[in-house]
Amino acid sequence: AAAAAASAATVSAAPAAVMDPATGAVVPREEAAAAPDLTGTASDVAAALPVRTVKNHTIYPVANFKFGEKPAKKEKDATIAVRMHRMKQKYEVEGARRSVEAVLIVHQYNHPHILLLQAGGFFKLPGGRLRPGEEELDGLKRKLESNLSPESDTLKVDWEIGDCVGCFYRPNFETAVYPYLPAHITRPKEVKRLFIVNLPPSCYFAVPANLKLLAVPLFELYDNAQRYGPVIAGLPLMLSQFQFVKA
Repeated sequence: AAAAAASAATVSAAPAAVMDPATGAVVPREEAAAAPDLTGTASDVAAALPVRTVKNHTIYPVANFKFGEKPAKKEKDATIAVRMHRMKQKYEVEGARRSVEAVLIVHQYNHPHILLLQAGGFFKLPGGRLRPGEEELDGLKRKLESNLSPESDTLKVDWEIGDCVGCFYRPNFETAVYPYLPAHITRPKEVKRLFIVNLPPSCYFAVPANLKLLAVPLFELYDNAQRYGPVIAGLPLMLSQFQFVKA
């Protein structure tokens, strides 16, 4: 009788929570029973995971677009040190710098390419600093006008700004930026947002004479922060939420 009682006690003492083998988290037993099985083959795991909603983004051949030149843009900062000093001066008056950048995608040789501006050995996305109180989308359109639109009104592009695909923070007056705000930083020195741009089937780009506009394969950017910097090198991950539809 004592043995039977002990056995009954053992059965009734089943834990209310168990560890999820996939994540290591402690979850209620009923949730664990419904969790996907991630211990099988790769195909089994893929089938068990919930379906992720993917957004379509139409991209057009680079050959659809015409490229020209317009007068050079004067560079405000001769060196990075000068730029950081100017940013610090602006911060003392206006607070954190707000900036926006555009992600423009075309395709060539059946691969998606990102349009980048190049100045010497430095690569950047079109965009820049917002004015105090300026809305992000308005500011980005203004910057695209300045960086890429022809001066002729008949050739100007009607920029269509899409989703925000990334946000980066500059904790200090240094070159390092992060895709999160470090816990010990309460007042970042810059907040940078990236927006995907829905390009028309064709248009005319006019690039300042002191800059180059390059179409760089998306696969070349991946894990290539040494050449392109952490923001541009992070684009393949940021854009993984999209399914590119080649037109």
